[in-house]
Amino acid sequence: MELDLSPKLPQKAYGGNGGAYYAWCPKELPMLREGNIGAAKLALQKNGLGLPRYSDSAKVAYVLQGSGVAGIVLPEQEEKVLPIKEGDAIALPFGVVTWWYNKEDTELVVLFLGDTSKAHKAGSFTDFFLTGSNGIFTGFSTEFVSRAWDLDESVVKTLVGKQSGNGIVKLDAGFKMPEPKDEHRHGMALNCLEAPLDVDIKNGGRVVVLNTKNLPLVGEVGLGADLVRLDGSAMCSPGFSCDSALQVTYIVRGSGRVQVVGVDGKRVLETTIKAGNLFIVPRFFVVSKIGDPDGMEWFSIITTPNPIFTHLAGRTSAWKALSPEVLQASFNVAPDVEQQFRSKRTADAIFFPPPN
Repeated sequence: MELDLSPKLPQKAYGGNGGAYYAWCPKELPMLREGNIGAAKLALQKNGLGLPRYSDSAKVAYVLQGSGVAGIVLPEQEEKVLPIKEGDAIALPFGVVTWWYNKEDTELVVLFLGDTSKAHKAGSFTDFFLTGSNGIFTGFSTEFVSRAWDLDESVVKTLVGKQSGNGIVKLDAGFKMPEPKDEHRHGMALNCLEAPLDVDIKNGGRVVVLNTKNLPLVGEVGLGADLVRLDGSAMCSPGFSCDSALQVTYIVRGSGRVQVVGVDGKRVLETTIKAGNLFIVPRFFVVSKIGDPDGMEWFSIITTPNPIFTHLAGRTSAWKALSPEVLQASFNVAPDVEQQFRSKRTADAIFFPPPN
């Protein structure tokens, strides 16, 4: 059976006045299960709090919109309270406890992409909440909670039953949450909109790559990531991951066209992609994108912390590395055709501006 690679939107999993949590379902996007990838979004309204939780999957979080506060507790460490804003990428290894809070009028939206190879359900994140109507306290008897935390049973009943919210709650306007500290961002978050560019092509596009050098925690997560901004009508060179990694792409803004070519030269995907879409490129498949006139921006994770890509156009492409005789024989063309093929796209670039 052929895999459905078409881009998909997420479905609402739960929510209320404080916000909502959305997830991509493996039934809708089978490559999630095949690739052991999870994808979800948290959208918090003003004064919305994402209750403390840990997950069965290592993830990379990316702030799509707004600003707010993230609380992060790494195993056996003290809480870090980070100010977060649009463009921030945060690596979340196994065992990390997080909470998320929005104190601003603008909706705070955070994307989560991660590895579900050790998760309860392939292709889906399972969060374990520390509190709330589905928190771990509710599963233990009053006796166990009382003895574990040395509390009177009356206090235990209050702790277990007082919070009726599930996953996301809305706090009173006057409630004071911990103040974030800029120094807590060090080593925990990288703003992809402000970071030095790894690629910058005039009228083509720009790339910021997350790896173990600029965000060491991605090594613990086991994922790499990048933010790509493609200029209007520009093209991203056809290429593939040459280290067997999957590429999971979320369209942040704009729109464009994408083609994916797989085994036996078969085009397995040709469609228009737009903001909010998620799609997955299988291992070794070749992908290329062309932005619409207003351009396109996407955030991707790659299932290795230091990914390597091979591009098939441009000066450093695999084609340019092959000898002329091999190209002539492979294409079954005359030397002048091979020379014309080789002489084009001589720049060291992965983005190509629109034709004049």
